[in-house]
Amino acid sequence: MTSLRKGASAAVVAAGSLALLALAAPAQAHVSIDPAEAEAGGYQVLNVKVPNERDDASTVELEVHLDPEHPLTSVMPQPVPGWDVEVETAELDEPVELHGNEVTEVPSVITWTGGEIAPGTFQQFPLSVGPLPEGVDQLVFKAIQTYDSGEVVRWIEEPTEGGEEPEDPAAVLRLTPAADDGGDGAAEPADEVAESATDDAPGEEAAASSGDGGGSDTTARVLAGVGIAVGVAGVAVGVLGSRRRA
Repeated sequence: MTSLRKGASAAVVAAGSLALLALAAPAQAHVSIDPAEAEAGGYQVLNVKVPNERDDASTVELEVHLDPEHPLTSVMPQPVPGWDVEVETAELDEPVELHGNEVTEVPSVITWTGGEIAPGTFQQFPLSVGPLPEGVDQLVFKAIQTYDSGEVVRWIEEPTEGGEEPEDPAAVLRLTPAADDGGDGAAEPADEVAESATDDAPGEEAAASSGDGGGSDTTARVLAGVGIAVGVAGVAVGVLGSRRRA
């Protein structure tokens, strides 16, 4: 009897776990951006990750709509084998300057077609984007996923901070403030470093000159001493020789 109760309990626990997994899976299997966080002001390669949520149909088209509130002036898709890509542009209300050039239109929609994401698989579509906007905390990427069965799933609902995740959430890229490359007092300015190097040079030359002079002076003294000793020896030999002849 006890063993039957234990078996029943285990079966209930297992069934509950499977139910929780079944509920959790749809919430996780949506179009997403990887990495989910990037630094504002720079360029970043983003992977649009697209899972196939259906077991009886394949994904055959993906549209990604860029955030119109925060346009990206540069968006370059990386070729994906088996897929064709098209980038649509939109006119800006006011031109912006990028690398000294005036930009009047920006990428707005990227569409991939011609390929297939089979059931139980996912596909990544890389994008190089930038400069990422500053002064905002996120970018929203709305996506439309089309299956060969004719079903269309719109991942366009914007998540709200502190709220529940929407049923069909849009992909979100969180933005962090740009890192400060140089803090106050972190490093000497270049002109001060150059001036310091120039000031140090005479001292180094003086030290080198002093060291060379000391060595030459000592050598001269030694040679002079040896010369005197040789001279004295020569005089003594001459005196002895004259005495013997006498």
